[in-house]
Amino acid sequence: MDLQSVIDEGKRIVFFGGAGVSTESGIPDFRSADGLYNQKYKFPPERIISHSFFMSQPEEFYRFYRDRMIFPEAKPNAAHLKLAELERAGKLSAVITQNIDGLHTAAGSKNVIELHGSVHRNHCMKCGKSYGLDFIADSEGIPRCECGGIVKPDVVLYEEGLNEDDINRAINAIAEADVLIIGGTSLVVQPAAGLIRFFNGRRLVVINKTPTSADDEADIVIKGSIGETLSQINV
Repeated sequence: MDLQSVIDEGKRIVFFGGAGVSTESGIPDFRSADGLYNQKYKFPPERIISHSFFMSQPEEFYRFYRDRMIFPEAKPNAAHLKLAELERAGKLSAVITQNIDGLHTAAGSKNVIELHGSVHRNHCMKCGKSYGLDFIADSEGIPRCECGGIVKPDVVLYEEGLNEDDINRAINAIAEADVLIIGGTSLVVQPAAGLIRFFNGRRLVVINKTPTSADDEADIVIKGSIGETLSQINV
């Protein structure tokens, strides 16, 4: 059994991905040796990207956020593009991502469930007006709406819960899948990683450079580049 044959046989494939999907687009992950959690800042990154820190020190939050959380120049890589191709071919039913960069949508995927939100969506906390990524990237200090309210990214910060509709959509997609491909995630971020327990389909595939908690249950485990791996698939 190989990945090509699993995909060929699959009729409702779901992809569940994390930071490793976007590292090949030049976006650093959180937990690698040179990742976000190992950078030196005035405050620990986990504290800076928390709800309470955002509310108490929004200017310091945005200094870090612009520097380390948004990458306007990033482009979809081979993995994003192949997943969009699989969806167009009627093979892939959903992409569930822990990433906030919007690259799956940029690649052309339509049914994308962004568990942790997106940097491309921002809203005024006072009047609710929506703003795009450019507004945040081009602003200085605390970005403010024309009404004077602070503009907040629609990303899930520490101390905030996941969107219930997104969780339910993800659970339904995974429960109905016949093939689940887990890629570019160490499966340590909860509650997102716990969603894979709803999979009862035929084939489980893991593509990740380091071991994951799902390796023992998987039919196929590929330790390597997700972009290189998926780019070899014929649709």
